[in-house]
Amino acid sequence: MKWLTKLFAGKPKEHNTNMKKYLIVGLGNIGAEYVNTRHNIGFKIVDFVAQQQGVSFETAKLGAIAEFSVKGRKLILLKPNTYMNLSGKAVHYWMEKENIPKENVLVITDDLNLPFGTIRIKGKGSDGGHNGLKNIQLLLNTTEYPRFRFGISDQFKKGQQVDYVLGEWTEEEKAKLPERYEVAKQIIESFALAGLNNTMNSFNGK
Repeated sequence: MKWLTKLFAGKPKEHNTNMKKYLIVGLGNIGAEYVNTRHNIGFKIVDFVAQQQGVSFETAKLGAIAEFSVKGRKLILLKPNTYMNLSGKAVHYWMEKENIPKENVLVITDDLNLPFGTIRIKGKGSDGGHNGLKNIQLLLNTTEYPRFRFGISDQFKKGQQVDYVLGEWTEEEKAKLPERYEVAKQIIESFALAGLNNTMNSFNGK
């Protein structure tokens, strides 16, 4: 990962108005009862990135926004406040407002079909039954946008899927999350600096 360290070293001057923009969307539900649930991993990842970058989220239209710059790229972190099922409203609004093309959007979501902590980055795909992705697909009218899926595993009994997804992490999982957050931060920065294909090759399965 030495190349990543060199790639991310230094920050550009903030007054550059011609920066390439990227929208990094962490999916989740607002409300104290959802904060530490598996379904909110998207929120948690962008929270971690904002904290590491020393920026804060501010309430804006259809969500909370934080911004920072890396090597001439402007990254806009978004946490939709629409609740999961209407996430597309916020994504569509901020793409239009900031004039960001879909290839520069990265949607971070939980995934039941992957073992805990497993990472899958793709440039397109189905919603996989995920209501947040389903609404984004509907509002953008395409399945071709980058997504970063974070495995939460499927260790639940029949009929308990909702309780599991909206449940909190086990103690063992909590202990492993900080390392996963750090990898997620590297993925987001690599997406903006090295591109989707390089990021997939470097991080898928890690």
